[in-house]
Amino acid sequence: MLKKNFHQAEPIPEEARAYIDALLESGDLFRYHASEDAPVTLLEKEFAAMMGSKYALAVASCSAALFLTLRGLELSHNAKVLIPAFTFAAVPSAVIHANCTPVLVEVNDNYRIDVEDFAAKFTDDIEAVLISHMRGHTSDMDAIKALCDEKDIPLIEDAAHSLGTTWNGQKIGTIGKVGCFSFQSYKLVNGGEGGILVTDDADMIAKCVIMSGAYESNWQKHGLDCNAFSKYQNELPLYNTRMSNLSAAVIRPQLKEVERRVDDGLRNHDSLANQLNSSPYFDVPEALAPEKRAPDSIQFNLIGFTNSQAQAFMAEAHTQGVPVSIFGLHTGNARAYWNWKFLGETPELPKTKAMLARACDVRLPAALTLEEVNTIGDVLLASVEQIKSGKAA
Repeated sequence: MLKKNFHQAEPIPEEARAYIDALLESGDLFRYHASEDAPVTLLEKEFAAMMGSKYALAVASCSAALFLTLRGLELSHNAKVLIPAFTFAAVPSAVIHANCTPVLVEVNDNYRIDVEDFAAKFTDDIEAVLISHMRGHTSDMDAIKALCDEKDIPLIEDAAHSLGTTWNGQKIGTIGKVGCFSFQSYKLVNGGEGGILVTDDADMIAKCVIMSGAYESNWQKHGLDCNAFSKYQNELPLYNTRMSNLSAAVIRPQLKEVERRVDDGLRNHDSLANQLNSSPYFDVPEALAPEKRAPDSIQFNLIGFTNSQAQAFMAEAHTQGVPVSIFGLHTGNARAYWNWKFLGETPELPKTKAMLARACDVRLPAALTLEEVNTIGDVLLASVEQIKSGKAA
């Protein structure tokens, strides 16, 4: 039995302790106390530079970043926004919070958007597209971006799971008008909670900064070379989704670890994928050709399973110390679109439903060693053989 906490991230770098101690000594946790170069401001500058973007805004969560972006687009009330049907419940929730209506697009068994269904649902009443790179799987961004450009419709990227991923060499999160990232503990950079958005659009950053809670003239403390702020000051509502200096102090030293963590995570993912694909009962879909992934988990499909066998496989693997979730069979899973009761009537999405019924999810933190990854593979292979041979307890 594998004894491993799959939710345990790498230790926060020692460098963060000095920042945190200084903040605790001063009590200066609010981002707008300092006249300049508060930890949150420095994080924004460093993250923007890392991404090659003009602007960044750090906020309380990736969901908050998505919400502010949608509000910043100034869409009409109940505007229709295309999103993939395979995503986390917070994504359609952000659309609802922004007084918009999510339109769900089918997702194939490789976890990526069905481009044909995307094109069919991209009708003239769609006002924005929000692509969720769910679990770090990149859809065909060439086709998606081309359609958005053709219709002059803004493209937003939910890159919560995709920090470090590239598409044709371009960093995911910089393809659309705005890219939104997560610093929640299960992601590549661990802030406990937190998020950040990047954009090259001066109007968008000005609106998002003010709506995030830059009251009075606090937008000046962001240190951004942008003349649009005065146009929106006192004209936009304040949602107070700010990040605290303490979160920024935890996050900043981890940015220099991103490249190494991406390499470690990809090594672990591909090693386990090779192991699992040796079984006729597992299928780990390949990356699309232009995509270089930065995985923090692994997904694989069960082949030739009944629902009861799939449930038994989950239970057997868990007994052996490897927690496996099947998105569509795990009760109340927030990634199964039929559990999003707040949307009202559940749409008919047969491809996505079939995929979710057999798609397995295993966390794969970059901190795992190859030996631990191999053990995970051994457990999963042994568990599936137990079920298929009828020998499970």
